Amino acid sequence: MASGPAPHPGTRAPAAPDALVRELRAAVRGEVAFDATARALTTMDASNYRRVPLGVVAPRDAADITAALAVCRAHGVPVVPRGGGTSIAGQATGTGVVLDLTRHLRSVVELDPASRTAVVQPGTVLDDLRAAAAPHGLTFGPDPSTHSRCTLGGMIGNNSCGSHSVAWGTTADNIHALTVARYGGDTLRLERGAPGPPGVRELVAAHLALLRTGFPALPRRISGYALDALLPENGPDPARAFCGSEGTLGVVTEATVRLVEAPAARALAVLGYADESAAAEAAPGLLPYHPLTVEGMAADLVREPAGLPRGGAWLFVETGGATPAEARAHAERLVRAAYADAVDTAVVTDPAGQRALWRIREDAAGTATRMPDSSEAWPGWEDCAVPPARLGGYLRDFRALLAQHGLRGTPYGHFGDGCIHVRIDFDLLTGEGVARFRRFSEDLAALVVAHGGSLSGEHGDGQARAELLPKMYGDELVALFVRFKDLWDPDGGMNPGILARPARLDDNLRFGVLPREPVDVAFGYPHDDGDFSAAVRRCVGVAKCRTETAAGPSVMCPSFRATGEEAHSTRGRARLLHEMLAGDAGGLITDGWRSTEVRDALDLCLSCKGCRSDCPVGVDMATYKAEFLHHHYRRRPRPASHYALGRLPLWLRLAAPLAGPLNALARVRPLAALAKRLAGIAPERGIPPLARETFTWWLDRHRGARPGPGDRPALLWPDTFTEYLTPGVGRAAVTVLEAAGRQVLPAGRGLCCGLTYVSTGQLDPARRVMRRTLDRLGGALGDPVIVLEPSCAATLRTDLPELLPDDPRAARFAASVHTLAQYLEAYAPDWQPPRLDRPVTGQTHCHQHAVLGDAAERRLRERAGLTGELAGGCCGLAGNFGYERGHWDVSVACAEDRLLPAVRDAAPGTEILADGYSCRTQLDQLGGVRGRHLAELLAEGLEEGRP
Repeated sequence: MASGPAPHPGTRAPAAPDALVRELRAAVRGEVAFDATARALTTMDASNYRRVPLGVVAPRDAADITAALAVCRAHGVPVVPRGGGTSIAGQATGTGVVLDLTRHLRSVVELDPASRTAVVQPGTVLDDLRAAAAPHGLTFGPDPSTHSRCTLGGMIGNNSCGSHSVAWGTTADNIHALTVARYGGDTLRLERGAPGPPGVRELVAAHLALLRTGFPALPRRISGYALDALLPENGPDPARAFCGSEGTLGVVTEATVRLVEAPAARALAVLGYADESAAAEAAPGLLPYHPLTVEGMAADLVREPAGLPRGGAWLFVETGGATPAEARAHAERLVRAAYADAVDTAVVTDPAGQRALWRIREDAAGTATRMPDSSEAWPGWEDCAVPPARLGGYLRDFRALLAQHGLRGTPYGHFGDGCIHVRIDFDLLTGEGVARFRRFSEDLAALVVAHGGSLSGEHGDGQARAELLPKMYGDELVALFVRFKDLWDPDGGMNPGILARPARLDDNLRFGVLPREPVDVAFGYPHDDGDFSAAVRRCVGVAKCRTETAAGPSVMCPSFRATGEEAHSTRGRARLLHEMLAGDAGGLITDGWRSTEVRDALDLCLSCKGCRSDCPVGVDMATYKAEFLHHHYRRRPRPASHYALGRLPLWLRLAAPLAGPLNALARVRPLAALAKRLAGIAPERGIPPLARETFTWWLDRHRGARPGPGDRPALLWPDTFTEYLTPGVGRAAVTVLEAAGRQVLPAGRGLCCGLTYVSTGQLDPARRVMRRTLDRLGGALGDPVIVLEPSCAATLRTDLPELLPDDPRAARFAASVHTLAQYLEAYAPDWQPPRLDRPVTGQTHCHQHAVLGDAAERRLRERAGLTGELAGGCCGLAGNFGYERGHWDVSVACAEDRLLPAVRDAAPGTEILADGYSCRTQLDQLGGVRGRHLAELLAEGLEEGRP
């Protein structure tokens, strides 16, 4: 594999890294990191490409940016500016120094509602700008689907657009002025009428005819440099010309952006069509009605069709108004206009319903990476654009071209602007597949040009398409692009290999360094054909895990929200695992499963499983962490907490007969401190008391004293936490089940799901425990089983069959696992719960959200008159995580993210619901609040209603 483009003529060979690092650290106040972790985290963006940088600099201010550029120029080292790293064409990767603009340069410096402008730093996250503008009734118009983590600097670099471009245009349409630092450190102020670098004005004047005729008239023309913005009749506008330059001209240090008036109310018309071509052909006819969006997607991208009208494809058409009635009336006019062509329609005015539908569209960039048969699909031709009126014909030709090359893909995107996103099932792992990728790319470029289109309609050319720009613009105009780049960057140090003098589109592919044979692993990885490399490849870098404010029930990624560090995001950990698998071929992490870099990044993973459901491509970092720890500590001493907490079921079983004396000893502070130190437990943590009577002891007495009703037994799983620590939850569940007409029996004796072994990566003991459990279930195997602890239920549903893929009993038992609410709904549907009629708050357990879902719990709460929403996120205790030494601060930060604020904000008399033992313990130890299982509330209501 080629390592990248040759240096631009005029740059010196890079100096030894130690001299470069020394000078950068002397010149820059921000962080300078040249270690393997920092480099591994920035080898990739959201594209197919991988380039290994020398190091990463996180500037604190504009002076740091210029200082870093000056040092890098002195050493002849290239520079790549990087925002959220969500670029899809490879332009946020590079071989020199990466400038991480997200760590410090993220402020909205000034916002002027009167002039409708804002001054922002390049690392400002788009949603932060929109939140600052919202109180003034304003917003920033362009809104890519990555709006919760993409940065304004990255949007300027790529000239990003988003779904509202039919109303408010591209980023370039919304830029007033830029302050830009060039390679070497000098700065320029770019605004309408300003000259730009020396020689640019003369270059434009000498080629007026070519510039006036060489650019297609498209709403989404992002490819190449926007030199037509420098024509006299267009300003000239050097800030607009800078937009879309992909870090090849300079680094934005500050931007003045234009804001637009946000409609006070919005409605969403969802129009169903027979197929995507029908939807595409209908889209232009809706533009005269001035919608805010005209988005299209087909049925094969929709995981859950709930809320969508009938059809094989849909247009999402958003309208605005001064009032909800006005927005709805606008949407209904659109529906009437579309009536003749649409199969079915719906108008959604409820904000929650609109958010749910938009989430389907925004997650498409991730869901599209997996075909319906779970095979992989990749970007590369992610966002071509054609004139909207030609979109239907283009899509038919595009489908034919896919078939001709034996490829599959699912188009979706900005139909109102003629811009199509698609992930295609390229084989990028073999030489033959890569050759087909090139042939298809060349043929598709010709097709796009034949339809009068642009190779890029949103995400830029990067390495994926820049090589093919001569097909679109011709050699003469592309040569002009090179001269323009050289006037800005005569030393060729800004992001070489991108746009001007581009690298080949089939060089630097990120898959080439991965092992060709499957890695020997413990889990079955059923969705990846047992291949751990394929599981790690799931992360395509869309970075939903980097969202700093979790919304609604979402969980992912609590450790990133607590730390703000890429290494502690799901994407960051996946990148490190990718480099670990690459080994010597990758040149960064070469000690495999023994890697300390991977271990340290995974150390703050809470194993909350949030990514399993919230990541659009289903990355399951909790499983990957358990797999890694299994190999990392194989035949080696483990941390003390793994022995103490990972084998907790064993210790609790031994301690149960001595509960009284042990509780007394735990209250002696010196003894408790010594025990925590020896067990690797955080000194700030309290030791929870043991139950004086285990749940199964109580259940035996209860059944002997008062046999349950009827002859229909309900099997209740005696999980470790209910059995030894909170048997009151089990007793409450028995009360509820008996009220529903069930006789409660324990599912078995000495059962364990293996959760604590799995979470600490002790997978061999976990499998032994799981097999013993299956053996002891005997004839009850397959009967419905109620599991009160969500983390144990999730382990039985997923980890059990994935660790024992060859044991047919595992899958059969996993299918029989129910939560209490799920069991009542399925097997006692006529039972009426007591009316409690009170508000609740608290938290849905992260494992319940990720694996089990909480729909049945919501319905049961509603029937019981329990009102209010539970918070998402993770409590931060997360089983062993919050107890382990060194995790206290992150554990507290996670609790302060969602759970504790929700409890503090609750009105007096609100019940605190927390079905998970960890959640209840965290509430008690950090908030002094008693959280209760839903079973306890229902049992209390039943007792109160008895005479």
